[in-house]
Amino acid sequence: MTPEQVIRHLRRANAVARRAMDLGRHPFGAILVAPDGDTVLAEQGNVDTVNHAESTLARSAATNFTPDYLWQCTLVTTVEPCAMCAGTQYWSNIGRLVYGMTERRLLQLTGSHTENPTMDMPCRSVFAAGQKPVEVVGPVAAVEAEISALHQTFWHR
Repeated sequence: MTPEQVIRHLRRANAVARRAMDLGRHPFGAILVAPDGDTVLAEQGNVDTVNHAESTLARSAATNFTPDYLWQCTLVTTVEPCAMCAGTQYWSNIGRLVYGMTERRLLQLTGSHTENPTMDMPCRSVFAAGQKPVEVVGPVAAVEAEISALHQTFWHR
């Protein structure tokens, strides 16, 4: 993906996160991008504390696409996936990840909010424990302020 495609897709994922927030859910959004780096195959907002945007999207992708095809796809998400979501991406065979803001930055924004007990486990550590080299791009400074603004609005109301 070109830097322009990365930014465009992260902004679309943030629009998905905004829709989730408008529905009263936590403001996380993810999209699945085809191997061409342009086509969006699916998008998913956060559902609840167990069905995160990334893990829900990855499970759905695994039932709708072959593992070989998914290995060429990219999961684009607003915030670095937690350990559960990174594990689900790994097992669903999605070969690339792009995220806008780190999990650590999210923790700074949410503090000890009971609805988001953020884990300090970088997704790169989760992927490194596996046997497949998932490519990771992130954080992306060009969109971090846009993504963090949504979280500041939500977690501090």
